[in-house]
Amino acid sequence: MARPTSRHSRPGRTLLVLLALIIALGGTMFLQKAFTPKLGLDLAGGTTVTLSPVTLNGAAPPEEILDRAVNIIRDRVNGTGISDAEVTKSGDNIIISVPGAGQEEVIKLVGTTAELRFRQVLAIAATQTPQELATEAPKPGTSPSSTVSPSTAPSSAPTESGKPSQSAGAPKPSTSPTGKALSSALVAPSATPSAAATPKAQETPKTQKTKDGKATPTPTPTPTSSGQPTQDSTPQINTQGIDKDVLAQFNKLDCSDPKNRGKGVQDDPAKQFAACESDGSLKYVLDVAKVVGTDISSASAGVQQGTTQWLVQLDFKSQGASAWSKLTSTAYNSQPPRNQVAVVLDGVVITAPNIIGPIPGGRAEITGGFTQQSATELADQLKYGALPLKFNPSSIETVSSTLGQDQLMGGLVSGAFGLALVLLYCLLYYRGLGIVAVLSLVVATILTYTTVVVLGHNAGFRLSLPHIIGLVVSIGITADSFIVYFERIRDEMKEGRRTLRAAVEVAWVRARRTILIADAVMFIAAVVLYVLAVGGVAGFAFAMGLTTLIDVIVVFLFTKPFIAVLAKLKFFAKGHPLSGLDAERMREDPGHTTGRTTTPQEA
Repeated sequence: MARPTSRHSRPGRTLLVLLALIIALGGTMFLQKAFTPKLGLDLAGGTTVTLSPVTLNGAAPPEEILDRAVNIIRDRVNGTGISDAEVTKSGDNIIISVPGAGQEEVIKLVGTTAELRFRQVLAIAATQTPQELATEAPKPGTSPSSTVSPSTAPSSAPTESGKPSQSAGAPKPSTSPTGKALSSALVAPSATPSAAATPKAQETPKTQKTKDGKATPTPTPTPTSSGQPTQDSTPQINTQGIDKDVLAQFNKLDCSDPKNRGKGVQDDPAKQFAACESDGSLKYVLDVAKVVGTDISSASAGVQQGTTQWLVQLDFKSQGASAWSKLTSTAYNSQPPRNQVAVVLDGVVITAPNIIGPIPGGRAEITGGFTQQSATELADQLKYGALPLKFNPSSIETVSSTLGQDQLMGGLVSGAFGLALVLLYCLLYYRGLGIVAVLSLVVATILTYTTVVVLGHNAGFRLSLPHIIGLVVSIGITADSFIVYFERIRDEMKEGRRTLRAAVEVAWVRARRTILIADAVMFIAAVVLYVLAVGGVAGFAFAMGLTTLIDVIVVFLFTKPFIAVLAKLKFFAKGHPLSGLDAERMREDPGHTTGRTTTPQEA
């Protein structure tokens, strides 16, 4: 008995879903102003950096350490396997080739060790240059919080934003806030902001609350003609528990000079440490690191809820979560500035917020005026691990494409030629049904192009020659799905189904099983190849897997519903000679008339 499935078909709705998908991809391209795919190293060139390891004793690093560094760098530049970046080892050096990136970007991405430490702040001071101390005088007209030096009085400790109030002799910063904090849970709610900014451009409240809830007004010093105390004076700093050598290093540290900010320094987590703020506005004495980067289980970039500010979200391992809870508890029960916890990356303090309560649960957020790119880069560095060695770039070169436009055009021409042959075969053999194949391949091309462009600008996907080969191979895979469905329709009509609409529905039930099995086998093969391979082979596997998924989308959302729409037209329903479904072609045996009706069997 025939299955009455045709009345359940809703081809119009299915086609609208496909249209919505195409509009969504096209809208993403338009909003991001991304209209062309990004090309890989072999087609567009890039930057090549040679890194030389630096060891404490000057000896050659062990082989296993170098291999671990190669794997970490490869994860950083090509963690998804689709960016077409290459990382190789040459002797004791590591050679990194990144497509399309600038020299500074590559060095920043692969040259930093990404050693993360969480340290309690023991002392803090603002950076002041001698010239500014001599020329700047206190201004009585400013708000109280903008005229208090960190060393003026006990209540002039770091504000709720994790930064000290600006001294009158300090340089005037930009008024745009950087928004540095660890999370909304780490920083006390800010009160009414003052008219002037702190050294980090943070708005500070006019009063500060102690732990008993009482408000303590911030004192305003009386303006005098004498200059403010210099940054090296330590009478107001609580030196209890601070190593004398570290304190001496802190007093001598001039963070106004970028060379002294220690970017890339390998600090010992078991020792106290004197460090600078990332922009040089503050300097710190930091306790031993109670939580380190190896305690992090995962890191990801995201947008802070309710704002447009980018941040890095951290999840700690079980041991790290316990250490993090103890560290925040210790800071919470300490007096300013020891109620702050500094986040130190490669020897530089990127933020040092106040702790307003113990933080259990093993989660934290790092904010610091990040952009999407900088937040993603930091998350990748923390996620893939710190480099076991410090590296110095020994050479930096901008390389041109290794294949060039001729090879690119050759690949595109070969793909177009193969596509033309497939379309010609479909039109000659299936006649009117061949139009369905042509339009299906056009839809597949549109989906593939828009997907490649969107992935290129959001996931780092770069189109290289292996990717193009994978896309060309997929043409045959997509055409095979059409042929399976067309032949099932013909078989149903040969078996006695005189109405095309009924044959279309029953043939689809049987054909989709074969299509899904074939695509599943191809997709599994692509996944296995992508996981086990690296470089160009992984790129080929990714492209093949992507187009296999697109083939399923096209067949389900376009080919089948479009044929269901065509089945309502007299040109196809009445078996016009050019439809590909005429009686001559549907005759089961040319020597006999087809006046019998048979019951179709399950495929």
